[in-house]
Amino acid sequence: AAAWPALEQLGLANGASQDRLTVTATLEEAVAEAQFVQESAPEKLDLKRDLLARLDAAAPAGTVIASSTSGYPMTDMQTEAADPGRLVVGHPFNPPYLIPLVEVVGGERTDPAAVEWASRFYEVAGKSVITMDREVPGFIANRLQEALWREALHMVANGEATVAEIDASITEGPGLRWAVMGPMLTFALAGGEGGMAHMLDHFGPSLKSPWTRLEAPELDRALYEAVVAGCDEAADGRSIADLVAERDRGVIDILRATGRLPRSAEEAAR
Repeated sequence: AAAWPALEQLGLANGASQDRLTVTATLEEAVAEAQFVQESAPEKLDLKRDLLARLDAAAPAGTVIASSTSGYPMTDMQTEAADPGRLVVGHPFNPPYLIPLVEVVGGERTDPAAVEWASRFYEVAGKSVITMDREVPGFIANRLQEALWREALHMVANGEATVAEIDASITEGPGLRWAVMGPMLTFALAGGEGGMAHMLDHFGPSLKSPWTRLEAPELDRALYEAVVAGCDEAADGRSIADLVAERDRGVIDILRATGRLPRSAEEAAR
């Protein structure tokens, strides 16, 4: 229900209604006639193993079952399923009703046809899909996010920057470029007409500079409290609901401005 206002801004499909959502009392009832299943349980490996095995036992034969895990490899999650071949990772990003990206990858026992089917399903649903050819810890985007997150925590822990300064450094800086081009092409542009080759020739040596601290900092009580207090200060009295609405409006504006969404509900309905 909280996502519905943002979906209305995007433009709903004909006949779309919250009344069409169904809540069931049991997992088995929920998937008894499912043509696709998306598991989104908390990030606990034992829980996901058990849940995927139960889904596998209850869902119709041949139905692809995807996990929203943020980092567990499917190989580690499909160990208890009777039919592990239909289990894939379909990793979306919050808020999943707005962010287009879904990373899809199978495990060692996943049927490649299930990966292909899931990728096509997400594409038909309007998602931007990266189909990975191998399992990588944290997939792609979370690996990159985690590196930035570690650096941010180090800077707060060492008093080098506040939470507000860190957020502003991204939203007012590279984040604007990243909404249009990724970090690789962005750096290629920094090389001018020489592109990435010129960029690497001139700035490559600085990669050895001791700027980054890729090992995660110790999340002690002082750092914990500093990060929480900094976020409270940055929120400036806005509730979580206020911040979610503000974020959603901003994401929609960016997607429309970059041509990745219809500019009106009328266009969406065409």
